Amino acid sequence: MFIDIHVHTRRMPGPTRRGKPAYATPEQLIERFDELGIERAVLLPGVSPECSYVPQSNEEILEIATGYDGRFIPFCNVDPRAMGNSADAPLGEILRHYRDRGCKGLGEVTANLPIEHPMVQNLFGHLQDVGLPVTFHLAGQIGGTYGLYDEPGLPQLERALRKFRELRFLGHSQVFWAEIGRLAKPADRDGYPRYPVEEGVVPQLMRQYPNLYGDLSANSGHNALARAPDFAVGFLDEFQDRLLFGTDICAPDTPAPLAGFLHDLLAAGRISQTVFDKIARDNAVRLLGLADPSGV
Repeated sequence: MFIDIHVHTRRMPGPTRRGKPAYATPEQLIERFDELGIERAVLLPGVSPECSYVPQSNEEILEIATGYDGRFIPFCNVDPRAMGNSADAPLGEILRHYRDRGCKGLGEVTANLPIEHPMVQNLFGHLQDVGLPVTFHLAGQIGGTYGLYDEPGLPQLERALRKFRELRFLGHSQVFWAEIGRLAKPADRDGYPRYPVEEGVVPQLMRQYPNLYGDLSANSGHNALARAPDFAVGFLDEFQDRLLFGTDICAPDTPAPLAGFLHDLLAAGRISQTVFDKIARDNAVRLLGLADPSGV
């Protein structure tokens, strides 16, 4: 069974995107989970206008998480521009409120600001103080998209990892995972490169900074592995303690190929049962401090 580190849901799905539902309901998620072998999943509320057509409340996520036989794990979300659009906003007050009500982390951060913007740095500082991990979406530009901005090579992320050494960062998105390998051209990081992998900056950062984790959700995480299975096997083995399974299901029919890919590697003997179990669920149990009925 899997624990999914990254999904989204709405009780009332709201406006469509490109003519189809933007979000699955909790019931639709559970139907998908039963098909994929997912026992529990982290719910990430959407609050930033760049990504969420209609902002979602943390209270909705907490309410959903109280039902459904414990299938959902709540994260809270706080836009770095909250509480006055200021670099010294006391965001810790909000974070402690939601931590004490059961939220296990914060995310997904989608504000389209540079990582080193003072308000983003303020959010990171408060997260470190409060003790919550952060899931962030990385973007390759300012404007016309969503997610925290960094240049090719991820220099701003590296400086954040160095500055906030007690904050656990969960990296995610095309821009983040494209840099598992060396980029043939900078524009490749905005998509899903298909060419062979020569080690890039993501493995180097994970090797140097133990506070960087990999959120393998969405096509970006799957593509990072599936584009070069031989490289992926070594990557999964080396960083087996800091990689986490995810799907990033938003719409009811969002593809979720990672589960099958990991099962295939296990069946072929290319990764061990221990590596599979850590990435599938055990790392999430440990990172989030979950009560685990299996005794892990």
